[in-house]
Amino acid sequence: MANLYLHNREVNSVFQLLGDHENDISYSVAWGLSQCPAFLREFLFNVIQWQGPVNEVEIRMQQHEHDKGFTDIEIVLQGHFHLIIEAKRGWNLPTTAQLQKYSTRDSFVKSLAPIKRLVVLSECSKAYAALYVPNTINGFQVDSISWKDVFQFSSNAYSSGTNAEKRLLQELNVYLGGLMTMQKKDSNLVYVVSIGQGNPDGWALSWRDIVNVKQKYFHPVGGNGWPKEPPNYIAFRYDGKLQSIHYVQGYDVVKNMSTIFPEAKNEDWEPHFVYHLGPAFAPNKEVKTGNIYPTGRVWCMLDTLLTCDTISEARDLTKQRFNS
Repeated sequence: MANLYLHNREVNSVFQLLGDHENDISYSVAWGLSQCPAFLREFLFNVIQWQGPVNEVEIRMQQHEHDKGFTDIEIVLQGHFHLIIEAKRGWNLPTTAQLQKYSTRDSFVKSLAPIKRLVVLSECSKAYAALYVPNTINGFQVDSISWKDVFQFSSNAYSSGTNAEKRLLQELNVYLGGLMTMQKKDSNLVYVVSIGQGNPDGWALSWRDIVNVKQKYFHPVGGNGWPKEPPNYIAFRYDGKLQSIHYVQGYDVVKNMSTIFPEAKNEDWEPHFVYHLGPAFAPNKEVKTGNIYPTGRVWCMLDTLLTCDTISEARDLTKQRFNS
């Protein structure tokens, strides 16, 4: 089979020909739901626990009402349910005002369906979305799901789909997997951060004990160069060298650190990722920091950290690989 390229990028899915903007992704998912009953059943079961027939379900895109905007996707089964889905790419969320507009649409309010939901679809985890998306608006329940969830729904539906459905779902997941910045289990990138001395202000716990004793680490969610998605691996450096590397076993999104650390002050912060760290490991040789700003944070491929003499050398080699 011949290889297909678009602007020097290999095309592995027909959905990639649409593009990678929010509407393109919404159209792709809507097409997948309309063409794959197994995928639609999986989606509806996970979102509203629907286990009934889906052959008369209507999937509507870009529905407009005066002064109420355009909806990304609506999924409707007359007399049973009416879902309005607002889709966002990345760790972005709709405003409450936008969701309020949707909740007052005539077609939605006057629907006789007993199940009426607003559904926010983004890359955000449920924990993060819960900090910014209200549970209800104008009496209607608001649910948040992630693109990672949709990817999983599609994967789950694959085994029960027809051959034609399987082919489409496979292409859809190739497309979604290439667009979403979901934490990839095969990623060997390590986020290397510097750990200072002393304690966080007002804490009875040092920065280094947070990592070495509590086996945790935290940072703001995005902004000022911090990641918007948790890495698979994180490494710590201080005293001029690499100290340890850890697999990130899980994470929470937290605004009050005293809920995780009894030694912390009881106060609200902006949202932070709190990572739960796996056992420490390190190269069998000393790896100096090298040419990195004292508080600088860098990305390195795992194998480069284990083989290079300095972290800066590992960083540079990683960049070379990505640019080659």
